[in-house]
Formats: sequence, C-alpha cells, structure tokens
Amino acid sequence: MVVENKTFDEERALYGSSCITVRNCRFDGPQDGESALKESKEITVENSFFNLRYPFWHDDYLSIKNCELTELCRAALWYTGHADISGTALHGIKALRECHDIRITDCSIKSPEFGWSVNNAMFVNSSAESEYFMMRSSNLSFENFRLNGKYSFQYVENMEMKNCNLNTKDAFWHSKNVTVRDSVINGEYLAWYSDHLTLINCTITGTQPFCYCTNLTLINCKMINTDLAFEKSEVQAEITTPVDSIKNPHRGKITLPHTKELIITEDCSKCEIIQTDKKIS
Repeated sequence: MVVENKTFDEERALYGSSCITVRNCRFDGPQDGESALKESKEITVENSFFNLRYPFWHDDYLSIKNCELTELCRAALWYTGHADISGTALHGIKALRECHDIRITDCSIKSPEFGWSVNNAMFVNSSAESEYFMMRSSNLSFENFRLNGKYSFQYVENMEMKNCNLNTKDAFWHSKNVTVRDSVINGEYLAWYSDHLTLINCTITGTQPFCYCTNLTLINCKMINTDLAFEKSEVQAEITTPVDSIKNPHRGKITLPHTKELIITEDCSKCEIIQTDKKIS
C-alpha cells in the first residue's frame, strides 16, 4: 500500500502499519500528535517531512530516504531495528537510541545526545553536530564521516573508523577496542581511560591527550600542538612529529623525533622514550 501526498498531525496517525510506502507526506500540524509510525514494520518512507515527536519507535525493517526530521522531531528513532537511513536530515534531539542494525548514508545529523546505547551501526559519507555522540554504543563503523561536538564516543566498544575528521573534546573516554585509520582528530583530553585504542596514520591535535590509557597503540601518527601527553598510560607509539611535552607515561615504548619537554616526576622506568632527533625547533 502507498500513502502519498498527505498531511498527518493526529496522534499515532499510522500506528502499527505494515508493508507500506509513505511518500511525499508531511507529519505536522495543529493537533501536534506523537508517534506517527510507532510499532510498525517493513516501512519505506520517502521524500517526507517530520515536524512532530517520536515518529519511529519500536519499528522493524525501516527505510527512510530523502526526508527531513526537524529540530521539533524529538527522539525520532528509539527501540528500532534494521533501519536504513539515507539522504536524510536528522535534526531533532536524541534522534537515535536503544536501536540496532542501523545504516546511515549521506545524512546530516544535528542532534544532541545522538545514538546512545546503539548496537551494530554503520555511518558512511555523513556528518554530525552533537554532544555525547554515540555514548555506550557498540559494534560501530564510520567511513568518510565528519563530527563537530563534545564528549563523543564515551564508553563505546568495538568500533572502526576510516577517513574521518573529528573535532571533539573528551572523545573516546572509557572506550574499548577502537581502531581509527587515516583520520584527523582535534580535541582536548583525548581518549582518557580508554582500553585497546589503536590509531593508524592519524593526525592528532589538542592538549593532554591519551592519559590513563591501557593498551594504547599509535602507528605512524602525527601529534601537533599536543602537550602533557600519555600521563599514566600504557603505550606503544610511533610518532612522526615532535610533541610539545610528555608527562609520566607508565609503561611501554614511545618513538618520536623529539619532545620539547619531558616531564618525569614519578618512576616511569618501564616506559622507553626514544628521541630520534633531539634538536628542538
């Protein structure tokens, strides 16, 4: 069944629908109804406008294509599985939560507290502006992704990132089993308390990165304008640029051209620091 060229503003307008296509419709109006497609399955939504709250709760097998979910479309997808979202603006707060098996492609996300407690999600060719982005989520992949925000990827587990640009402070706190490749990460206090974080061919900027980490690995990475790095961390690092300062790494091995300041106030004899060129520019 096709629902086309209609406007809905009532409560639960298409509640419990199954095997329908919604095309060129608007969910907006004076009745200000909620939960338009709640408890639905095998739904395709195309070229539609959502300006009301909670449209996609407890849905299964959902496709959203070329739609706009405005800032008034609060908490758009919760408790939903097997959703494919493409070419869509997700601009309401808490747009994705407690969902699983999600693919997001060519989307614009402007959503504080986006993606909490999500399992198995893929993001491709998309961008986000968000605070606490993807907190406590697991089994994630990001490719060609751009993020602006704060407190991102806290408590995430099992994540792969490639060709991403992250401008975000306090990212990766308490994360586990994360690999980031060929990416740029700019932010303060990066990755504190992380476990098994690996960065390969990345550029990192910002103050006090990588403190209190365990099983931290950097391979062929640049660290620019980074100071007080690696405090109390277990680290294996191959860095290709000078580092402003390194402070009290706990154990491991750090190889770099040089550090402008090596701050040792505690016994860190278990960490080997190799400066291949000690000339300070």
